[in-house]
Amino acid sequence: MLEGILLTPLKRFHNEKGDIFHAMKKSDKGFNGFGEAYFSTISKGEIKGWKKHTRMTLNIIVPFGKIELVVYDGSEFFSVILSNKNYQRLTIEPNLWLAFRGLAEENMLLNIASIEHDPKELENIGLSEIQYDW
Repeated sequence: MLEGILLTPLKRFHNEKGDIFHAMKKSDKGFNGFGEAYFSTISKGEIKGWKKHTRMTLNIIVPFGKIELVVYDGSEFFSVILSNKNYQRLTIEPNLWLAFRGLAEENMLLNIASIEHDPKELENIGLSEIQYDW
């Protein structure tokens, strides 16, 4: 695994009326403060990225659908597929590139970010700028 990322298995509690999906507690490893939480959807076959945060720590969870997340440190890639069946949290520290692809018909991720969104601490480049075999 790349330095600066952490993959944490999460608990899912079955309830006959609907399951409960754990996301994050402030005592969890990977918690680096709270700035904001947001959901992002991605359609099947679509790819979003590449982006790199210089101060924000990301905590990405996929409660719905199936998403391939790829992290790049400038020399190596780390790839993981998260879903409600592979229910884990991917923590990504600052200065790592991220892109992700939707694999199911409908896909949603939750990011619990350490700071509020600030466009001055975010860098975006096109998908062709980093060569990855999707």
